[in-house]
Amino acid sequence: MPRQTDDTPPPPPAPLGSAAARWDDAYRLERAPWDIGQAQPAFVHLADAGEMASPVLDCGCGTGEHALMLAARGLTVLGVDIAPSAIGLARRKATERRLQADFRIADALALDRLGRHFATVIDSGFFHTLSDDDRPRYLASMGAALQPGGVLHLLCFSELTPGEDGPRRVTQDEIRETFARGWNVERILPQRFEVAAGFSAGRPHAWLARIVRGPLP
Repeated sequence: MPRQTDDTPPPPPAPLGSAAARWDDAYRLERAPWDIGQAQPAFVHLADAGEMASPVLDCGCGTGEHALMLAARGLTVLGVDIAPSAIGLARRKATERRLQADFRIADALALDRLGRHFATVIDSGFFHTLSDDDRPRYLASMGAALQPGGVLHLLCFSELTPGEDGPRRVTQDEIRETFARGWNVERILPQRFEVAAGFSAGRPHAWLARIVRGPLP
């Protein structure tokens, strides 16, 4: 996608709802600091450690770097995002890299509509965008997507990130409270988000949680 200059008008917005249009604009105008052109190291390390099992759902996949990283390792993966521009870029990358990864426009808060179950779900930076009221919807959506004993790997901003730029900060207690019933929060580890240059928070602090859908395997 060509970068915008001061003399180049932005492309017209997609006919979307307000929330979807906001996310789509970030990709159309290349103003998504989380879109770094590669997978977050935290998920690469998990994949290298054998903690990703097929099939995998990349929830809020953006331009597809995590899904493509997993596809390159031979895993079956579906990436979903509400932003059509992001999905278009992800599909283009898959074609250019000759990787077998499926990408669909879908609402991550309504994963039951996929009609599929997954052994692994990854969430890189979606949970921390949600309001308190949306968290029960998120939980129900994850429960609909993950098979019993399936694993959710969740990476979100932590309260250790200074300043107010970017999304809300999340504590370990909030993660444990959200998944208190029917889930097992096996671990929460400190991590860092890699972001594009210029983000005022630098490399934001994050929590990386491994959460298992009950009943336990």
